[in-house]
Amino acid sequence: MGRVRDLRAESRWRQMGLPFPSTIMRTIWLSPLLCSFVLVAQEETAKKAPEPKATKAEPKKFTEFPVPEAAPLDVEAASKQAIAAMLALQEGEDGDPWPYEGVYREDRKGREDPGQLPVGYRVGGTAIACLGLIATPGYRGDEARKAAVERGLEFVLATLDAPRMQIEFIGTYDVRGWGHIYALQLLLMLEDRGLVPGSVKEVPAKTKWLVKALVESAIPQSGGWNYSRGSGYLSPNNKASTFMTAPALQALFHAKARGHTVPDEVVTQALDALERSRAKPGGYAYGAPAESQADVEEEKLSMMDKTPSSAARAVACETTLLLAGRGDQKRLETAIDRFFAHWDDLAVRKSQPFTHVKPYGIAPYYFMFGHVYCAQGIEQLASAEKRELLRAKLRAVLALSREEDGSWNDRQFGRSGGYGTAFALLTLHMPSLPKPVPWASGAVTPGASK
Repeated sequence: MGRVRDLRAESRWRQMGLPFPSTIMRTIWLSPLLCSFVLVAQEETAKKAPEPKATKAEPKKFTEFPVPEAAPLDVEAASKQAIAAMLALQEGEDGDPWPYEGVYREDRKGREDPGQLPVGYRVGGTAIACLGLIATPGYRGDEARKAAVERGLEFVLATLDAPRMQIEFIGTYDVRGWGHIYALQLLLMLEDRGLVPGSVKEVPAKTKWLVKALVESAIPQSGGWNYSRGSGYLSPNNKASTFMTAPALQALFHAKARGHTVPDEVVTQALDALERSRAKPGGYAYGAPAESQADVEEEKLSMMDKTPSSAARAVACETTLLLAGRGDQKRLETAIDRFFAHWDDLAVRKSQPFTHVKPYGIAPYYFMFGHVYCAQGIEQLASAEKRELLRAKLRAVLALSREEDGSWNDRQFGRSGGYGTAFALLTLHMPSLPKPVPWASGAVTPGASK
């Protein structure tokens, strides 16, 4: 497992002009903190961790010192090392290629594969790993990468037939939707680039089925998607998860452009849910409220709806609304600036136990998610000068969280390094990737994204 880095502390040492302590000293210094936690929280619960002890001085935010003072990152060298780390992380012939691991398990009565990672995480983690390997330049000539991705693709396609990957939602907490979203993104990327292996025949049919799965699993009336549905699977009383709804919509925008049937109503309701979630200060609620938050001030927002809490999801929401003709450049740029302004609030939760803890309810898995969607948002900005400045800034903060083996991992579980490293590769190479597809309502236009 990659080392856990205290990024706030590292920033403070860098600002004082001192070398950061050795790995041994960091381990000694961090041991009391690490040993003070017990991993008892279920994924996505609101269980609160003990309040951290007050420190003598809070470190400055990253944006308060110039980018050149941050750790440099050679993109080509970092990518090469990251790919090697990902290939090493790919699991054995009888295991999942790159499973995403969290604290949530299928270990309760009536769950599939007791004690195993949820199948939605296994499919989603593998799909994201494949996306990162494909996005990095040189893929077509890299036989090792191609073989790894083909194995990952075969796993994704086969596992989509698993009972817990079907469209129906079981109970009140079910993460299969993450697998649907990123499996669809993977298949669409492979089709766009002409990279579907000749021996693999199921991609067109599975792509069509995944579109159907997302369309039919949308929350009725109130719109959007959520893995947590306390009111029951298709109850309109459920609230859309904003950080799940944004990537789900982007996948459907892309699918529609390739000729798949995506009802306007499903998209419109989900976009409405995103818009209701935007508070007056510009952040986005964790769960879409029944009424608009447009006039709600920061001090009246709940912990998980405050602006720092939404630092990792606001850019994804703004980009998605912009693609649908409901956003604007100024709002997107503000969301990107706030990602950097609150980067320390995200970084302090990286690779830590528990999920939604005070003061902002930030879970560790928002960390790499925030980077990749910030990178995507940067590429939508109209100003080339602004894009280049923000790309450099993003590379600088990404360098601060890199593990010793060249991977990235925002969880305390080593197996999740594939997911984290893939998101880092997508972040680094976002400028060379095709832009996300805008939404076009009305009749289907086959092949528009090709």
